[in-house]
Amino acid sequence: MNLPDYEFLSAPLWLITVLHVLTLTLHFVAMNFLFGGVIITLYAAVRRRWDDPTLKKFVRLFPSAMAATVTLGVAPLLFLQMVYPKQMYAAAIVSGWFWLLIIAVAIVVYYALYRCAFKAERTGRISKVALGLALLGLLYISLTYSSVFSMAERPAQIHSLYAQDQSGWMWNPAAGDYVLRWLHMMLGAITVGGFFVGMIGRDEPAAFALGKQFFVGGMVLAMVAGMAYLLTLLPYLEAFMHTAAIWGLTVGVLLSLGSLHFFFKRRFCESGTMLFVSMLTMVYARHTVRLLKLAGRFDPTSWRVAPQWSVFILFLICFVVMLAVVGYMLRLVFGAKRSAS
Repeated sequence: MNLPDYEFLSAPLWLITVLHVLTLTLHFVAMNFLFGGVIITLYAAVRRRWDDPTLKKFVRLFPSAMAATVTLGVAPLLFLQMVYPKQMYAAAIVSGWFWLLIIAVAIVVYYALYRCAFKAERTGRISKVALGLALLGLLYISLTYSSVFSMAERPAQIHSLYAQDQSGWMWNPAAGDYVLRWLHMMLGAITVGGFFVGMIGRDEPAAFALGKQFFVGGMVLAMVAGMAYLLTLLPYLEAFMHTAAIWGLTVGVLLSLGSLHFFFKRRFCESGTMLFVSMLTMVYARHTVRLLKLAGRFDPTSWRVAPQWSVFILFLICFVVMLAVVGYMLRLVFGAKRSAS
């Protein structure tokens, strides 16, 4: 009996790539709001840099931000597995228990964020313990993802690790491949968190000043970490310089700096748009690095394309509707804050 042939792409590679980069960027926006916001709020609660009402406003958004982070993370993961199924599946198997623990940790983070939001609603005070627990969970999830996704780019390493131990408790030992990139992403999350803190607290001088402090400081540190990570890519740097990603990366850096200018002028729409496009270019640059690392071992263009347009049209309709609903919800949230002020 002949088994069904699943060795094909259900849409052209360019369309899958565009959707992957776009949905992953949207996921990072929600994740950065959550991760950066938790760090800044925890810092502010410990240092008492804000009054409690301001903290309460921000903390109440965390459970919704967690839901958005998880939901927006599904599509880019599926698009990634559509093109790199063998690499992703094998890497996840090697670190299987660490991968499965993400579910349990995410549930704990959910509980901690809801606990913090309910306490802020009832008492006007912030639960530092709950926020600290949520932060630890988010750190674990992000580091595990970075470890597994990085391992997927080294098929020979996967083979070697699986030959050594098949228990599923193998952590990616090549820390140089992903630690600096993970640090760059975390510092970028603090940057974006600072932007949202400043925007939400724009009518309160202390809140805006704190947001500006983390926005500027996070961006400087993220650029330093990004340059350090770039130096670890020396074997691929020459090839990277001959791709369109280097121009996108340059534009992204310039847009990040431009977003600071508009942020200082409290023109948050322009600043946020530039920050989003900057993140989009960073995600595309990371996608290019993945292709360069897999060059000679796997070529995505070798896939047979057998379009299933009905499925993709349904996805695009749901995707557009989802963006419209999220936009409406954000308008309600921030519109209510303006009305209240």
